[in-house]
Amino acid sequence: MPSRRPNVIFIVADDLGFTDLGCYGGRPAQFGPVSPVLDTIAAQGLKFTQGYANSPVCSPTRFALITGRYQYRLRGAAEEPINSKSRGSTTLGLPPEHPSLPSLLKAAGYHTALIGKWHLGYPPAFGPLRSGYDEFFGPMSGGVDYFTHCAFTGDHDLWSGEQEKMEEGYLTDLISRRAVEYVNRAARADAPFFLSLHYTAPHWPWETRDDQPLAQELRSNLFHLHGGNIHTYQRMIHHMDQGIGWVMDALRANGIADDTLLVFTSDNGGERFSDNWPLVGGKMDLTEGGIRVPWIAHWPRVIAPGQVSAQHCMTMDWSATILAAAGVSAHPDYPLDGVSLLPVLHDPARCFPRPLYWRMNHRGQRALRDGDWKYLRVDGHDYLFDIPADERERANLAAREPGRLAAMRDAWERWNATMPPIPPDATVSLGYSVKDMPQR
Repeated sequence: MPSRRPNVIFIVADDLGFTDLGCYGGRPAQFGPVSPVLDTIAAQGLKFTQGYANSPVCSPTRFALITGRYQYRLRGAAEEPINSKSRGSTTLGLPPEHPSLPSLLKAAGYHTALIGKWHLGYPPAFGPLRSGYDEFFGPMSGGVDYFTHCAFTGDHDLWSGEQEKMEEGYLTDLISRRAVEYVNRAARADAPFFLSLHYTAPHWPWETRDDQPLAQELRSNLFHLHGGNIHTYQRMIHHMDQGIGWVMDALRANGIADDTLLVFTSDNGGERFSDNWPLVGGKMDLTEGGIRVPWIAHWPRVIAPGQVSAQHCMTMDWSATILAAAGVSAHPDYPLDGVSLLPVLHDPARCFPRPLYWRMNHRGQRALRDGDWKYLRVDGHDYLFDIPADERERANLAAREPGRLAAMRDAWERWNATMPPIPPDATVSLGYSVKDMPQR
């Protein structure tokens, strides 16, 4: 193992779009810059322009994040997404016996904690403490109210370990403050630490720190289809950004910022109020707006400031990168599908071929990004796009490039044959449809 093993903080936003942050071209809000802290972190580190989520919906991406493998290998990840009705299930979650990013790091001497969203199944069959985390504070389900901390079912869903935790406050701030407390405590320990900091922001319901009166109204309607706007959405991002600033302050105050690898991303593309320009689509879509997400890495000991990379990567590559940075190998019976990006962190000018594959039960979607090209199927229609020339995926070149289309379709089919089929009882849970708001 390396003589100096880094601390690691893996920050995941929830439903944040590709250009919601200022450093990715996002518009300022009425109150000013939306994400000044993250913009500064990107300026001091490395920003990826071609980074993707493993899925356009939350829990499947989280399966890939925690295993470093394609999520399709596990039954629970076939749910799009796992919903609160799965509470009590013994099949819809991350099996505790499966090696995970935290369990591998823990076995190598790291202290591990998840502060924030889990969304990989409920106790007693599943849970963060059963999959490698020493500590857990946050919600188990996919979406909770920011003030009552109740899930879609109306059940209270804020936990400390496996005990319900009744605590007053705005959830984004509770998560941030708990993360600061953890960093302050972990910095004094002898072992390096791995902190998963998984915000629920800016996921619905649309509540800022000032919107507590909305909480009672939304107890039975967390989708919040009648409310929200871009101004509230930007403020929710800003609250998260401020909290990340508190964590950065704690790293600096404890003298460990230089030796901490901090990674920031989103679990999937943006939802209804997100700004994805020029990308099309969002959450639940395999068009670029559903899967291309911000990726920022900050590690002053290794990464020079002001770096930008066009390396293609997806969520599980960062899991592999973290293991490589810590000098930890994957379990031999569970080889990684993710590829380490450690060489890119050392030399951001370096790029290597990285084909990326996706599939979705929803609308029979499939996609392959390989080099400049992307093969896409939606609702039985096949498309071929030259992404650098047409990031908006409007100019379908399938008829003009039939040979390339056939080759990429065959490559996708060969990859898909290595994955378990989608189970017939897998569910798709949509929060809204065209009856709720018009689509393109």
